[in-house]
Amino acid sequence: MSLNNQVLDKPISAKLPYVEANLSYLVPMAEKPVNYTYEPAPGIPRTNATYQTHKLPIYNARSISENISLDREGFAFTGHNTNVRNFYDEDEVRRVYYPEAEQLLKEVTGATKVVIFDHTLRNASQSKPGENNIKEPAKRVHNDFTAKSGYTRAHLELAAQGIDDIDALLKQRFAIINVWRGIATPIQESPLALCDAQSIAPTDIVAGDLVYRDRVGETYGVTYNANHKWFYFPQMHRDEALFIKCFDSAEDGRARFAGHTAFEDPTSPANAPPRESIELRTFVFYSA
Repeated sequence: MSLNNQVLDKPISAKLPYVEANLSYLVPMAEKPVNYTYEPAPGIPRTNATYQTHKLPIYNARSISENISLDREGFAFTGHNTNVRNFYDEDEVRRVYYPEAEQLLKEVTGATKVVIFDHTLRNASQSKPGENNIKEPAKRVHNDFTAKSGYTRAHLELAAQGIDDIDALLKQRFAIINVWRGIATPIQESPLALCDAQSIAPTDIVAGDLVYRDRVGETYGVTYNANHKWFYFPQMHRDEALFIKCFDSAEDGRARFAGHTAFEDPTSPANAPPRESIELRTFVFYSA
């Protein structure tokens, strides 16, 4: 069943169990935010932005997961078995997990074409910046792409994969969807919180430069708004998947951007193992 266009017979209700946690928001600023993905030259800060925490309720969405839609809230959830044995094996991830996720996304979204272009492993205990590609959980409210960078990244990645007729592809509706999954023990430490896209005002999202050594990307920081509604799926395990819409070319009222962040769960045991997760970044193309 599609999680994208399903009939929604029950609205999301705030009458759900929740935790209260601090979420780190961008403080409004006059200049464009800049974040470096590496240690820049002496005298240049890693970021010119400042962040402020706000304590907010984060609702447990497990009981309403079937009534959450990529096109309405901007995220979705499903059970999904994987045949991957070792997510830290790059070859196995590309050989086994990429095709699994491509098929799953077609089923979930009704898309006619899916292109997976990137993946990120997160594990704070194994992250060694500059030595490996494993990262720590991202603990600032953000969205991975902007209205501009959705297109620029698509051009870049599709060309790198040797795909023809890129301009024609990008004239039809497409989205960038992250497929997020825990890969070890059920997640207790640094779970992922997702903001209902309907609760985010256009003025809440702020485009900022994300500086790599070889290019400059653009992401959205998010400024605080008391109307934001936050959800999470506690104790996620490796046979469950989250879908996060980070961009949609359609400008017809459907969700386009879903703010998200890792957070410190106050109910997590002090000795909980570090969160281990993987996220795939994908282009999803629709025929109409």
